[in-house]
Amino acid sequence: MPVNVPRATDGTEARPGAAWGAGAVTRIGLPAPAPEQPEPPPGNRSRDRRLWWFAGAAGGVLVIGLVVVLALTVSGGVDPLWSRPEAPTDVRPPLARKCPPPGSSGQATPTPGGPGSPGPGAPEPDPVVPPAGPGQPLNGERTVDPEAGISYATYGAPWQPWRTVWSAGTLEVPYKVGQHFVTEREYDGFSDYHASILSAAVPAAENDALTFDLECVGRQVTADVRSEYYPQPNRLEPIRDGRSTLGGRPAWVSVFRLHFKRPRLRATDELAAVACIDVGRSTVAVLYISIPGTHRELDWVIEHALASVRPV
Repeated sequence: MPVNVPRATDGTEARPGAAWGAGAVTRIGLPAPAPEQPEPPPGNRSRDRRLWWFAGAAGGVLVIGLVVVLALTVSGGVDPLWSRPEAPTDVRPPLARKCPPPGSSGQATPTPGGPGSPGPGAPEPDPVVPPAGPGQPLNGERTVDPEAGISYATYGAPWQPWRTVWSAGTLEVPYKVGQHFVTEREYDGFSDYHASILSAAVPAAENDALTFDLECVGRQVTADVRSEYYPQPNRLEPIRDGRSTLGGRPAWVSVFRLHFKRPRLRATDELAAVACIDVGRSTVAVLYISIPGTHRELDWVIEHALASVRPV
């Protein structure tokens, strides 16, 4: 850029730059070279190299770890950090979801006849005297289901002990204890048809609660039996459906005859009973009894077995 040059006091022209004196001057251009630093001793150089080596090794391990995690994530072996499974919306048992405890503000109403109930339940069923014939109750022998919390009469031939676990229907009631016999063997080429007296325990309350809507539970289990255990469509002939007391415990009892047709099956109807019994637990005891129409001489077993129920 242009610079104003100062003039000499004697009238002569000053040479360019002659009037610049020594001192601090702002210089446009490269900075002055920094003074040379003394070279570090050999020991310091060795230490610096070790620090760089450790830093490089640590960085290498970190890179390898990230590569491994990325590879597992892509292959499906590890969920990515940003992926979290959704929390289950409702983990209650099926019956607890379908039959929440009665009452408002989350306070359950005691089942009539149950613990804390203000009044008695329905009367006990009348005892049944078995007619002469097969399948008589065995004196002094009882079928005990400790998981369900009940026991009931044991019957003679043709009845045999039940030795398997059958979880049927959408509620998957696990029948583990009881008696049965085959009424039609391999009626469709591979399946047997049975008469049955089976018991099970199924969760009916939330968490460890001891109170539930017994009527709702009874109706749900009965509906599941009709829709899942028998040929469809079928026609229901109701006999009784309501509260009862079995062995001193409140119960919901449904007795009905179903009418149906299935190719190659001789039975076209069946007398059945479903009893849901409040045994003072978070599970309800279920007693399911079925007598195919081909063996109506054993229909009496329905009421006899129900009247024989006792808590254990």
